[in-house]
Amino acid sequence: MKEPVTEKPGLPPAQGEDEHLSLALANSAMALPGGLTVDLLGTPAQANQWLTERGLAPVDAGMREMCATQLRSLREQIRSLFASRAEGLPALPAAVRAVNDAMTRVPTAPLLQWDDRTGPYRTAPHPTTALVDHALATLAADAADLLTGPDADRLTACGSAPCNRYLLRHGRRHWCSTRCGDRARAARAYARRTTSP
Repeated sequence: MKEPVTEKPGLPPAQGEDEHLSLALANSAMALPGGLTVDLLGTPAQANQWLTERGLAPVDAGMREMCATQLRSLREQIRSLFASRAEGLPALPAAVRAVNDAMTRVPTAPLLQWDDRTGPYRTAPHPTTALVDHALATLAADAADLLTGPDADRLTACGSAPCNRYLLRHGRRHWCSTRCGDRARAARAYARRTTSP
């Protein structure tokens, strides 16, 4: 098994990522030709950078591995829901629960705490944890909006193997990038040449 690539592959955002953060999240793990993979959330620093680039966390959020793991986990649940929607299959109940849990995890007010010595007080959760919970809730809500909104019928998987990105189909375009479209056309041309007498 090949090691994951740690730098960005230079692909432009897939159609729809600019409008839907959840689509960008789903596409933050990419399969590339040659068995290579890219995970833009592979480390806490990369996860922090990804969130920062999308306005969901400050540069100095101090992301920990637990937080990055939660983000990667939500990504896999959202990818599962996108695959179900794109293929017209029933969704996994665990994926629906994960999105709903993320949306409802963020407290709307400081929570009541109780100290045995000083008594009751109200406080917000740990700042980094609250930050990540807010980002997860935002991403989950965006996924729910995409899956139930007018763009849902346009959601599709990239039609160029081995790419595993999702996009919002525009016209006849079924590829997430020009690179994938060129690769699919080249594969079709090669198949025609090799099957011709």
